[in-house]
Amino acid sequence: MINEQLIKPRSIVVVGASNNVSKPGGKLLKNLLDNHYQGKIWVVNPNQNEVQGIPSVPAPDDLPQVDLAVLAIPAAACPEVIETLSQKKGTKAFIVISAGFSELDEEGKKLEQRMVELVNKVNGCLIGPNCVGVITPWHASVFTKPIPQLDPMGCDFISGSGATAVFIMESGIPKGLKFASMFSVGNSAQTGVEDILEYLDETYEAGVSSPVKLLYIESIHNPDKLLKHASSLIRKGCKIAAIKAGSSSAGSRAASSHTGALTSSDSAVEALFRKAGIVRCYGREELTTVASVFMCKELRCKHIAIITHAGGPAVMLTDALEAGGLDIPQLKDSPAKQALKAKLNPGSSVENPIDFLATGTAEQLGAIIDACENEFDEIQGMAVIFGSPGLSPVRDVYQLLSEKMKTCTKPIYPILPSVINVQDDVSHFISIGNVNFPDEVLLGRALTKVYNTPRPSDDTIFLEGVDIPQIRRIIDAAPSGYQTPEVIHQLFDAAGIPRVQEQVVHSENEAVAAAQQIGFPVVMKVVGPIHKTEVGGVLLNIRHEETVRRDFRNLMKIEGATGVLVAQMAKGTELFIGASYEPKFGHVILCGLGGIYVEVMKDVTSGLAPLTFTEAYSMIKNLKSYKILKGYRGKEGVSIKKFAEIIVRLSSLLRFATEIKEMDINPLLGHQEHIFAVDARIRIEK
Repeated sequence: MINEQLIKPRSIVVVGASNNVSKPGGKLLKNLLDNHYQGKIWVVNPNQNEVQGIPSVPAPDDLPQVDLAVLAIPAAACPEVIETLSQKKGTKAFIVISAGFSELDEEGKKLEQRMVELVNKVNGCLIGPNCVGVITPWHASVFTKPIPQLDPMGCDFISGSGATAVFIMESGIPKGLKFASMFSVGNSAQTGVEDILEYLDETYEAGVSSPVKLLYIESIHNPDKLLKHASSLIRKGCKIAAIKAGSSSAGSRAASSHTGALTSSDSAVEALFRKAGIVRCYGREELTTVASVFMCKELRCKHIAIITHAGGPAVMLTDALEAGGLDIPQLKDSPAKQALKAKLNPGSSVENPIDFLATGTAEQLGAIIDACENEFDEIQGMAVIFGSPGLSPVRDVYQLLSEKMKTCTKPIYPILPSVINVQDDVSHFISIGNVNFPDEVLLGRALTKVYNTPRPSDDTIFLEGVDIPQIRRIIDAAPSGYQTPEVIHQLFDAAGIPRVQEQVVHSENEAVAAAQQIGFPVVMKVVGPIHKTEVGGVLLNIRHEETVRRDFRNLMKIEGATGVLVAQMAKGTELFIGASYEPKFGHVILCGLGGIYVEVMKDVTSGLAPLTFTEAYSMIKNLKSYKILKGYRGKEGVSIKKFAEIIVRLSSLLRFATEIKEMDINPLLGHQEHIFAVDARIRIEK
């Protein structure tokens, strides 16, 4: 539980501080002093009467009342100190930077649990152990550097790793990225990333609180809490970017469905972040570049002008932006375009990229920006590339660029790549409150990622035509394991998921009667074996009664056969929908093209149930094969609307049937008029 004693303590004790600033306790005390903490500082060190000019007491019992304690002592000694301070000295906030707890062994885990019990007993807050500390506007209780000069409109930064927190700040500060606070949670014994995000959400004030949150997460302990408070902050106007590390599979996992094989904790994280509206990043440079994009005005349309005096970077930026779905439109012929060209040096281009050559001046750059801002309606954002070969000063260019970034309504992204030739000018540009993107490709990728990240979804569940009581009756009556076609049919009918006509039969005569009722041609599939195709258990385009009888006999000879399913022969594009239950997260739903696209190419996108129509459309549009779904080269596509509706209905079904652990609908067959579920597997665990 984050409290005022942690954020704004009136007094701090450093237990284990020393005069040796190469040790964590000594460095932490020095950082507190160097960053001008205004409250009372105490030190506990049994071997010194004074540490770095601060009077020292030999034991916690000798202290007065104190708000915050920072512990830099051996792990085994921490619980006793916390017990004394929490019960006798009124201390309700603790930062334990010491290591040797649950990250080490079982004994360390017991020490960690004991600390949590003691802090919880006084409704206190515990940060760590095994962390680098906390930086707030009131104190810098960290033993590392850099310690950024805080800005309330900078980033609130929460990290599960202390060292990584340092490296991320070192990545961001040279770009001009500002920080408002930093929380390193270490082992998250009591307080994790989600808890601090909850505090930032509950205390958020528009125009006062930081509008940007950065997260480095190694373990998501409470996905629901993360989703709730990230979504809430973004709806309030915040922007959030996060790295979730450690999500790759360490080894293969046995799974009997395509969904089970494709789903992992990483796809669950991907689905969670998309649902919350969090921009997902995969490295430090990407995270701080995305954060720098957040610090610029928001891009509201995908049409961008690239303004440059160097051709190569403009080409690379164009490639990166267009690869992410943004557009570099050619400027329309107009009097404004001709007037701009007349102001530039001969040989300049105003086609977009707008290239005003290496001899371009600040005055010419101003004219280009003004034209993009006021005259070229097709342009909604500007990327300005201006470095220097070291021939002449560029301070006037950067000063103008800074002024235009503040006054223009359209966002401007400065790319100042000459970090050596004009180092002082770039430093000045950053010092007056700007960010810089030294690498145009990183900017292009970050900007497209920000632009393409959806807004948080709402928490409504689509229930039109979804019979929840019937779904529960079916699930309650079903046994554990893979379900029969009859159970699957009942569940699909209860959820309003369209399916082909099917009947399970156990004799030749029943098979013939079913085929006549459904209408030729039909499909016949073996019932029993899980992987029907691999055992020759799927027969297509059956058109005659004699063939039905023969194929029934052959299918029943397959090992494990318990019956035969006779089904309507549907036609259309093969689609795939699947779902897998991930502990803590719930059901992860996958969609894509069926057949080889899911089996070999693994072209799928994920979402977290329950899904809204907006989320379902986003999943479909993010498929590499989306153009195929829409139709191409005269070939009919499928109804995107109906595909999205089936995805949403399936997610509503799963919301009330958590016993379903794996599900494949592969294929669905669809065209512009109809989409039908043709084959499905459902595994229930109770």
